[in-house]
Amino acid sequence: MAKSDAATPRERYRAQVRAEIKQHAWEQIATAGASALSLNAIAKRMGVSGPALYRYFAGRDELITELIRDAYRSLADAVHATAVTGADPAALAHVLRDWALADPHRYFLIYGTPVPGYHAPDEITGISQEIMADLLTAWTAFEPDAPASPFAAHLADHRDWAGDHPAPPGVLRRALAFWTRLHGVLSLELAGHFAGMGFDPALLFRAELDGLVGREG
Repeated sequence: MAKSDAATPRERYRAQVRAEIKQHAWEQIATAGASALSLNAIAKRMGVSGPALYRYFAGRDELITELIRDAYRSLADAVHATAVTGADPAALAHVLRDWALADPHRYFLIYGTPVPGYHAPDEITGISQEIMADLLTAWTAFEPDAPASPFAAHLADHRDWAGDHPAPPGVLRRALAFWTRLHGVLSLELAGHFAGMGFDPALLFRAELDGLVGREG
């Protein structure tokens, strides 16, 4: 008789408690930022002792890693679901913005100020490179003969951030400019820096995007 893959009641309970801990952690981050994350404070909210939570997460850093992993995986899956349809870079940009607007605190955990004293494990870098790989593939299809430039020549020998993607230097430059400029606009929008300026941030994002993909009129 084949062994069942169904989770045991104990495993289901453990998964439920871990999910509840993560939910409280997100609430803490929304209130005071990731640097203030505290397992003891979460334990108090849940009505249990601090040491009890260490059966589920070894410490603050393991909890932060889990939250960052969840965030990157969510974005990587969203980007990839669009990328596999043959979408161009502009479509991927809108996926990024929609994902960021849906939960700004999740966005800032992975693209905001690093948490003091925390160092993400290599597996997190691997997930982030999945996102970049989809972007590079989209740019390679969109502009395979992207022009060379001094910075593109520099990237030819400084491409660790691109993983093992075979994109030529011109494409690396275009994709990197695209990624950094759009994150700049998004970060300012999500941090509220456009509030009171009287323009529509969505239109600014679209205008920047049009300029980056050569559709600016």
